[in-house]
Amino acid sequence: MKKIMLVAALAAVAACSQPDAPAEPEVTEATEEAAPANIAADGGPTVGSYKITSADGTVYTEEVRADGTYSSTSPTGEVETGKWVQKSPETYCTTADTEGATERCNTEKVDANGVWTSTDPEGETVTIERVET
Repeated sequence: MKKIMLVAALAAVAACSQPDAPAEPEVTEATEEAAPANIAADGGPTVGSYKITSADGTVYTEEVRADGTYSSTSPTGEVETGKWVQKSPETYCTTADTEGATERCNTEKVDANGVWTSTDPEGETVTIERVET
């Protein structure tokens, strides 16, 4: 009888004890690199509408969508579409939908005066302004 009581008491204690909390997943550099940044050079979200001005004054508009696509419209109304990825606040990459297109990554920064610039692989620099919609 004493054995039955001891077993019953142990079972009751085991049933009342709290299970260990699940361990938090360990964040490693590899984990951080795998997650898209989606933070633009200005500190805001990458998704949005932008006015892009080239060195010669030509103005383009670009819409960067949450689904990973973009569209860029030239002053003459030509539209380029494709996919985008923000690898870091300083690295914005696009791949146009045209056949044979490869990923092109621009280096982006905001200077001490708050001017946001983006430089393509060929060295052409444009200024970028976020457009509130």
